[in-house]
Amino acid sequence: MENRVFNFSAGPATLPEEVLLEVQKDLLNYKGMGLSVMEMSHRSKEYVAIFDDAVARVKKIMGLGDDYEVLFLSGGATTQFLMTALNFCPEDKVANYILSGNWAMQAYKEAKKIGKKTHVAATTEENNYSNVPKEFKLSENPAFLHITTNNTLFGTQIQDLPEIPKDVPLFADMSSDIMCKPMDFSKFSLIYAGAQKNIGPAGVTLVVIKKDILDRLQPNLPTMMSYETHIKKESMHNTPPTFPIYIVGLVMKWIEEKGGLAAIEKMNIEKANYIYDAIDNSNGYYKGTANKEDRSLMNITYRLPNEDLEAKFISEAKAKKLVTLKGHRSVGGIRASIYNAMPMAGAKALADFMKEFQKNNPA
Repeated sequence: MENRVFNFSAGPATLPEEVLLEVQKDLLNYKGMGLSVMEMSHRSKEYVAIFDDAVARVKKIMGLGDDYEVLFLSGGATTQFLMTALNFCPEDKVANYILSGNWAMQAYKEAKKIGKKTHVAATTEENNYSNVPKEFKLSENPAFLHITTNNTLFGTQIQDLPEIPKDVPLFADMSSDIMCKPMDFSKFSLIYAGAQKNIGPAGVTLVVIKKDILDRLQPNLPTMMSYETHIKKESMHNTPPTFPIYIVGLVMKWIEEKGGLAAIEKMNIEKANYIYDAIDNSNGYYKGTANKEDRSLMNITYRLPNEDLEAKFISEAKAKKLVTLKGHRSVGGIRASIYNAMPMAGAKALADFMKEFQKNNPA
């Protein structure tokens, strides 16, 4: 599409062009109905069909069956930090966390705020989260172990899932790498992900819960904070974020048409390699902030020789339609987020620009 930029934002992130074009085509008149999906009643049979299709596609792509519930909720992953602990950590149990970055720390802090017993099973804070923990230790009476599979600020990703006792549920915040590659999602008892990075627009959060832990749900919780509420009402206790859910369904369809998660992973590896190779072959001009063995496929973080060059890099990249490359305000540097929908051409264009910039701006 003419005049489109390559958007490397960590979120809201780029969406598949094919999806945007389909939304555009049906925006005013969805499938000849004479109205937009934004205007539909969430109780109408037409919208319920859209919703059910999105749920079915999520399960199919993740390889999950009827032993899982799929919810589409509001409030972002940040609300799930609270809900997971509130729903699944009784007074006699301990919420366990592996701290591999800022958002993992935020989840841990939310549990503490509401008075839950908490335990840090592992942390790499002392290394400024440049790597992910390889070893961990559970507390006594663990309610669950919570991990954050990918860390947007620091550019790390958990490559191997922790091995834990079968009676300890494994929870995961997958907001920034969900569906970036095939994996055994059945190892998780609960997964949540803000959609705005890899599977849709901002405004909806995907939550997947294994039914065999529903008997552990805590009673008498505030209505909207209880998973039981949303499961019983199939995400429609109140009006859900209807339009974002519709787009999530279209992104799921796009993933299927691309060949599923195996094909998505292949593309993501190729995209990442363009940029990591530019870093590794720069003779130290670009310095990756993540340990090589823990590098993320989704968020590539690096520094230039000084902050003045970083500012110039960001400015000149923008002029070449390579946008939103500035690192998170808390860590600085450069961050290139190359989620599923980032075209191969975007990753290659950034890698080529990096080589050109280094040539023209010696340290």
